[in-house]
Amino acid sequence: MRMLSLPEPGLYPRDAQLPSSLENEGASQWDRLASLKDYFHSDSEWTEVRWLVHVSPFVGRVIERYGEAACNRLFNPLSYARSSASEGHSTQMDERALMRHYRALRDIEMARIAALDLLGRMPLNQMLEETSYLADALLMQAIEDAQRLLEARYGRPTDAQGEVPLIVLGMGKLGGRELNFSSDIDLIFAFLRHGETSGGRQSVPFELYFGKVVQLLTRLLGEHTADGQPFRIDLRLRPFGQSGPLVSSVQALIDYYHEQGRMWERYALVKARVIGADQTVRDEVEAIFRPFIYRRYLDYSAIDALRKMKLMINQEARRKGVSHNIKLGLGGIREIEFIAQVFQLIRGGREFEFQTRSLIEALSVCEKHRTLDAAAVDDLLQSYAFLRKVEHVLQEVNDRQTQTLPSDFESQQRVLLACGYEATPEAWEAFLGRVSEVMATVHQHFLDVIGGEADLLDSEDSEYAVLWQDMLADETALDVLSEGGAEDPNTAWEAIQSFRDVARKRPSGPRGRELQAQLVPIIIEHALSQKDTTTVLQRTFGVLAQIMSRTTYLELLAENQSARKQLIFLCGSSPWIAHLLAKFPWLLDELIDPVQLYQLPAVTDYHQHVGEYMMRLAQDDIEGQMDTLRHVKQIFQLKVAAADLNEGVHLMRVSDHLTFLAEAILEHVVLIAWRELVHKHGTPPGRSEDDTGFAVIAYGKLGGYELGYGSDLDLVFLCEDDISGQTDGARPIDVQQFYLRLAQKVLHLCTTRTSGGVLYEVDMRLRPSGQSGLLVVRIGTYKEYLQKDAWTWELQALVRARMIFGTTSMYEKFAAIRKNVICRARGEEELREDVLNMRWKMRNHLWQKNPDFTDVKHVPGGMTDIEFLAQYLVLRWSHEVPDFAVWTDNIRILETADTHKVLPAGVASGLIAAYQEYRIETHRLALAERGALSERDFSEHQHVVSNAWEALFGEPPQAS
Repeated sequence: MRMLSLPEPGLYPRDAQLPSSLENEGASQWDRLASLKDYFHSDSEWTEVRWLVHVSPFVGRVIERYGEAACNRLFNPLSYARSSASEGHSTQMDERALMRHYRALRDIEMARIAALDLLGRMPLNQMLEETSYLADALLMQAIEDAQRLLEARYGRPTDAQGEVPLIVLGMGKLGGRELNFSSDIDLIFAFLRHGETSGGRQSVPFELYFGKVVQLLTRLLGEHTADGQPFRIDLRLRPFGQSGPLVSSVQALIDYYHEQGRMWERYALVKARVIGADQTVRDEVEAIFRPFIYRRYLDYSAIDALRKMKLMINQEARRKGVSHNIKLGLGGIREIEFIAQVFQLIRGGREFEFQTRSLIEALSVCEKHRTLDAAAVDDLLQSYAFLRKVEHVLQEVNDRQTQTLPSDFESQQRVLLACGYEATPEAWEAFLGRVSEVMATVHQHFLDVIGGEADLLDSEDSEYAVLWQDMLADETALDVLSEGGAEDPNTAWEAIQSFRDVARKRPSGPRGRELQAQLVPIIIEHALSQKDTTTVLQRTFGVLAQIMSRTTYLELLAENQSARKQLIFLCGSSPWIAHLLAKFPWLLDELIDPVQLYQLPAVTDYHQHVGEYMMRLAQDDIEGQMDTLRHVKQIFQLKVAAADLNEGVHLMRVSDHLTFLAEAILEHVVLIAWRELVHKHGTPPGRSEDDTGFAVIAYGKLGGYELGYGSDLDLVFLCEDDISGQTDGARPIDVQQFYLRLAQKVLHLCTTRTSGGVLYEVDMRLRPSGQSGLLVVRIGTYKEYLQKDAWTWELQALVRARMIFGTTSMYEKFAAIRKNVICRARGEEELREDVLNMRWKMRNHLWQKNPDFTDVKHVPGGMTDIEFLAQYLVLRWSHEVPDFAVWTDNIRILETADTHKVLPAGVASGLIAAYQEYRIETHRLALAERGALSERDFSEHQHVVSNAWEALFGEPPQAS
């Protein structure tokens, strides 16, 4: 393996001349160190200490804090040995004492490494190895200490084969023994076998036990205290990232990487190294990863994956405003690492020499196998040495994790001195020129390997792709979202993380994961342009969660911009639609063509449209017919809601569409039920499909042409008076029983929950005698009940009743009954008292009082008061004005009152305007899934309604 040599001999300092600005800044600290001079062997060493302290305040802080211990190690050429950890270490130490010990040990050793590196006495290879070895040693010691601290409670993790070790996988630079001066250490933890601990007060499964060990380990080494922080420990590379268990069994690792491993994880695992275990365990664990990392064929897909990864890195660097970043910038250290790794992934499965964790070895193998020529390898190795040296200098100044060249001149002076330049502005420009030259060389080699500049600059990948990766720091993610326009970046990031966790735990296959990686960033980008980014993300992710294993729909959204745009718009506009799409993902097909989505049929054409869907099915396919009716309903409800939100239909016409759709569907429901019963039992005497002798009466919202999204259907079933005899089939039944079964079948078809959900919820309580009454009522009995036994509230309901299925003959009979009952003269005072009592009873039971919202239905002066007014007008005046008995909808009833001057001039128009606004708001609230509570102020409309109520009833619409 080649040694890393630096490209110019003058890189290290040759004298101790310091600029006055640094002298002045470090003077007070230098004075405090004067008493430590005797710990050094000569004046020349003391002079070097002076130079080091002014160039690296970190070194000065360590000497000042730890005195003799730091001085004795500062110029020691011998590397740290784990046995030296016993100095100052005791098995009696508690957690806090161990934390202080580790921080002191780390700082002293890192100050020694910094001093020797800054003075040019430690080759880069050695520095990388020593830094990595220190991390290894502290990790192993901390694990021992953590297990010791937990032993009394949990015992040890032993089974029949002996003690089960905690396996530590060092990733990234730690895995490759290339750790930089101030680096995170990326770790994955695992254990070989399942079992339970023994010997302590409590036995727990190994997974729980090792999780406790890792938690304690991260405190011992990773927690920032007043004494500092030995290492920033990053566990996000583990399976399922931050949402995954801290420690997994080896089998769980195998399953994860086999089923869900992604390309970036292959890159990460190239450098994975088992730390501290014996050779047998190392071989066993590392063998797990090889088939996942290295394919048996030449895997050129690695180039495209690398291109995307690099693009995301570039985007993150640009977004953070990073300039002169020698790691992430164009031509930085990361590009050199990628060049080596891409050839490792492409060829490592067939040419085993590429299976190395060392970047230097990997580049040497590239030269040997002629994937890179010797000149390119020389360029890359020399550039790597230079950039790593500069990286270490930047970090050694203040023990900070940075790869960005400083902007303040004092820091620039320190970097210049450490790199063998004069501390002048001119020297800084020359130094920047050298850095730029090196990075330009690296970047050109990088482009030669992965493709042209256009492949990076013109990539179609969303700039928010970085948010879908699970290695992004929270702070960076919040910056990305904030700069993208998110009002609340924290909740938006939580939504993204939450969905990412869901996606990891649901199988979607390689293609599904690829499509998610393509689709989610685009959705994030579009959501950031919406008013409430978090809400849009949560609702849209709710839909995606239901289709992530169905690549057909992911393909649709990834490839069809229009469908994707409609999904985001509709989800952002309405939780009702978002839940509909999540529950029935096949509705996504309706989003493909916006013209078709927003183009509603004429209300009178719904019978034809429903019929066209049903014609495709065999008459004996009851299940298929049930599902198709549900699909038809959902398709057209989606279209109506989409048009509603997009102002493609007048809000007062929304109910018309929903009402006529329900009528068309109910007609087919009755016919399906009729045909099935006729097939089993035959036809009642004198009846046929065209003259069933059966009628469906719609009450409530359906009867009044005011159906809303998700409304129940209030129905009553009637039949002709003559129901004697039996059906004429092979299995005849009494005609009365036939009609009962017909009604039951209709209810079954409507209310049974299938994969397509419930067709409609049906309420039958308005039939004569309510829930105790017959399910199907003969029309003569219905007439007699209404004339003799009906309560006033039942007559109020009759105002909104109309027949929606039945023959002309039955329609005429029903219309005559309704008109006759409604137009009867009634005692005005008795009617008034009955209506008022029912209204008070309803309001006391249903009014949702809330100081911040208005219950648009039941608030005094609200929508229900207008409905009661209209019903009272019909029952009070129909015997004098028969036109009142014609209509079932409130608007035309109020118009009739105005035409016949039953109400004072202008009152009816005020009530109509209020009612329309209330109706519009109920549609909006339904799509927003807000019930009947509105944040709008309706006080003006309430005032109009209250005045009309008081004029009509002699008292305000307040509960008594």
